Amino acid sequence: MNEATKLTQLSSNRLLAALPIEEYGRMFPKLEKFALNYEENIYQRNAEIRYVYFPNSGIISLLTEVEDNSTLEVGLIGKEGIVGIALFLGVKTSNIQAIVQGIGSAMRMTAEDFIVECKNGGALPRSLQRFLHSRLTQVSQSAACYRFHPIEARLARWLLMTSDRMDSNEFLITQEFLSNMLGVRREAVNKSAVSLQLQKIISYSRGHISIIDRQGLEMATCLCYGIIRDEEKSFPTI
Repeated sequence: MNEATKLTQLSSNRLLAALPIEEYGRMFPKLEKFALNYEENIYQRNAEIRYVYFPNSGIISLLTEVEDNSTLEVGLIGKEGIVGIALFLGVKTSNIQAIVQGIGSAMRMTAEDFIVECKNGGALPRSLQRFLHSRLTQVSQSAACYRFHPIEARLARWLLMTSDRMDSNEFLITQEFLSNMLGVRREAVNKSAVSLQLQKIISYSRGHISIIDRQGLEMATCLCYGIIRDEEKSFPTI
């Protein structure tokens, strides 16, 4: 096995894997593997960004505060992207909370090293720009979904997006967290989850969700899922 193959096999993150091997090789000594533990806080709101994270597996939810001390998900990042993109834009403090919602691992880099790499003029900045476009698509389409689509369709979209990033049809999620994801009360989440269960599309018990009928779930969601999925499939382009 040559050195290039060894390097590329050390990360499943799509942004890192798309880099030219010489650039990734230069960055590699600055990266460290980091375990993503369920419900662990990666960033606190208004805290300094000390690291960026390139997930290999698992998912990280980005949450913003709303009224009554509750939160709403504004982003879902897996192996397709990076958490800490604000540093690329010159912002050193996080205005969101980042919490692990699916266990896995990530390659992380200090903020200082990341900023240096962004200024090196390689392929990384171009790839990050493309990722930012994808993130804007996710945020804008999710905002439209929150406003116009029924809760059951929104729940189906979130489950599909989570499954895509986890490469699994089974994962953990509490009703409280789902209510934060969808911006509705727990009773509404429970009603939608029960509906999907009665249709034999999912199984949901004690925080454990299993997707039984993927095709049925895709039929239950709205067009927003396809728009977000197709955009994410189209990057990174170097």
